[in-house]
Amino acid sequence: MSRVSKPYEIVERALELSRADGCVVLADEHSSANLRWAGNALTTNGVTRGRTLTVIATVDGAEGTASGVVSRSAVTADELEPLVRAAEAAARSAGPAEDAQPLVAGVPESPDFRDAPAETSSAVFGAFAPALGEAFGRARAGDRELYGFANHELTSTYLGTSTGLRLRHDQPNGTLELNAKSPDRSRSAWAGRATRDFADVDPLAMDEDLARRLGWARRRVELPAGRYETLLPPTAVADLLIYQQWSAAARDAAEGRTVFSRPGGGTRVGERLAPLPLTLRSDPAEPGLESAPFVIAHSSGDDASVFDNGLPVEPVEWIREGRLERLVTTRHTAALTGSPVAPGAGNLVLDGGDGRSLEEMVAGTRRGLLLTCLWYIREVDPATLLLTGLTRDGVYLVEDGEVVAEVNNFRFNESPVDLLGRASEAGRTERTLPREWGDWFTRAAMPPLRVPDFHMSSVSQGV
Repeated sequence: MSRVSKPYEIVERALELSRADGCVVLADEHSSANLRWAGNALTTNGVTRGRTLTVIATVDGAEGTASGVVSRSAVTADELEPLVRAAEAAARSAGPAEDAQPLVAGVPESPDFRDAPAETSSAVFGAFAPALGEAFGRARAGDRELYGFANHELTSTYLGTSTGLRLRHDQPNGTLELNAKSPDRSRSAWAGRATRDFADVDPLAMDEDLARRLGWARRRVELPAGRYETLLPPTAVADLLIYQQWSAAARDAAEGRTVFSRPGGGTRVGERLAPLPLTLRSDPAEPGLESAPFVIAHSSGDDASVFDNGLPVEPVEWIREGRLERLVTTRHTAALTGSPVAPGAGNLVLDGGDGRSLEEMVAGTRRGLLLTCLWYIREVDPATLLLTGLTRDGVYLVEDGEVVAEVNNFRFNESPVDLLGRASEAGRTERTLPREWGDWFTRAAMPPLRVPDFHMSSVSQGV
């Protein structure tokens, strides 16, 4: 069997080689295409391809079932059996796995399980690249410089188990980040988009928006730290709520370690977190944000278990009309906490706003701040989910419904859970790219939020 053997053949062969009591094999076929530019000119482009094989062996013992997980890239035919044996050896040397569960039973094979993997190429930029070139020309004429990159990835995951599962999922993932700067670098503005295929991305419209923001920054006002009425755009809301969702494991909450722990024991499921009728949800079939409809777990933790590989991922409402409804569980942690099984999903949507655009919310603001994005977000206190971070690439002063100046950047200290409880308005939900977490989580749709007293804890000198 050669390096270019079909992925399903590698999965089947690894399962045949297994001598463990149970075995899960994940073959991830990756391909990516990218463009980079600086100073209104393309600088680099490239295409990459690769394969990662993960073997999970389970071994039954008198005290329970142990698991061993080994992943390797570019596995050849000669390396396949040693990889399987390494996973078995890891399982035999490990103690019983706390999250041990019966492997998910077989279901009908995915119809494309035996097909070649999906691949991206530079052709994905066929319509985007000429439009980007036109944007370069407009930027030069407007005395501004564009920097940024576009990246498109396609991952075909083949999942096979000794219990008969034969599943496949193709996940496209595209990101575009565009930064406009004045020639003297004193003014900067950023915009980002997430996309499945770059057919819905308009760099000309993005450049137009960035030009407007650079124009706002021609006047600058210095403001002190403090609490300000603040409009958070969808990208900033996504960064905050993605981190909140990463902190929403039911087990951690039940053990009293997170913001979702109930004082005195248990979790806060059932409590109202927001006065607005906001619903935070995930759905593998969400249009434009489609994600894996079954669990793909390369390792175990409080919010994922290798034993759950292949378990169906159903639509779930984490917060329903302001009330905490579910926390993330594996089959193991669901049993521990008495919660319903709710695997983590590959997208996140916040609904329930009034339908107004960010521009309309600006027009309805007497005095406040308009943010562009957040970055360098770090956790300060898990008990309250207090986060700190910085604003970046444009904070603007709004007075009487108009943006009148750029202001200095700030460090903020806020908890996303607390923000949901204090938000006075949510606008129209739209697909967005989180600036901070875009390397790990891109499938999000969020509304802009109005927070009457967002805490800018100190002034930052960043741009």
